[in-house]
Amino acid sequence: MVAETATALRRGLAILFALAGEEAAVGGGLGVTRIAQLVGREKSQVSRSLKVLGECGAVDRDPETLDYRVGWRLFTLAAQAGDQRLLAAAPRFLRQIVRQVGERGHLSVLHGTDVLTLQSESPPHAVQAAGWVGRTVPVHCTSAGRALLFDHSRPEVEALLAGVELPPLGPNAPRDLDELWRRLEAEREQGFAIVDEEFEQELVAVAAPIRGFRGSIVAAVNVSGPKFRFGSRLGSAGYELKAIADELSGVLGWNSGQASALAEVAELRRSGA
Repeated sequence: MVAETATALRRGLAILFALAGEEAAVGGGLGVTRIAQLVGREKSQVSRSLKVLGECGAVDRDPETLDYRVGWRLFTLAAQAGDQRLLAAAPRFLRQIVRQVGERGHLSVLHGTDVLTLQSESPPHAVQAAGWVGRTVPVHCTSAGRALLFDHSRPEVEALLAGVELPPLGPNAPRDLDELWRRLEAEREQGFAIVDEEFEQELVAVAAPIRGFRGSIVAAVNVSGPKFRFGSRLGSAGYELKAIADELSGVLGWNSGQASALAEVAELRRSGA
């Protein structure tokens, strides 16, 4: 009985791995015959396993093509696991940021029209940026906020900030959506966002996005510090931060080899094509 259960479990996992593969992604799913070929099992066995997987929501069947694909329940579980993995892995990467850059590092997520800081790591400086864990800041004039908007199209940014004033908290904050969008476009190209006295006078910061297993931006890491000490190093820190953010994305299941394809899709969305 135990052996039969283990065999059934292995078969079910092999089917899910096949449906999560590139061939299924390109074709929008796989038929029973092709799945049986890929997992090396009889078609009748695969059909029985697919029925069980379908009953628990692990796979879906297209009513027209009759092909199978990974079910939304698995995507939900994966997203939940990704959130937990992000929170568990982030402290190590934040400590790495502090070691390399020498300023306070933060992990943040989008929270409506604001940015919510989830975690923070401090350097041993007497003068440093304040800790923001559990607090929110505006999305338009913070480095993390802009990094979190990198995949947004112009209409999506307008919809997000519809009816929201863009308060000029710092002397260099964007005054309107046109100015915000111009900065977003330039920062997206370099892979990280920089703010120089936009949120607060004499405060500078840089941020890079973190992607989940499906390629969407799920969080951002950023470094902030006083301009007199950190201002001249923003560019180099940006590239360091981007490399660390990409590494953390890999821990969440994001394959950097998909980046060019994602960039093409994102560009099509932003252009309205």
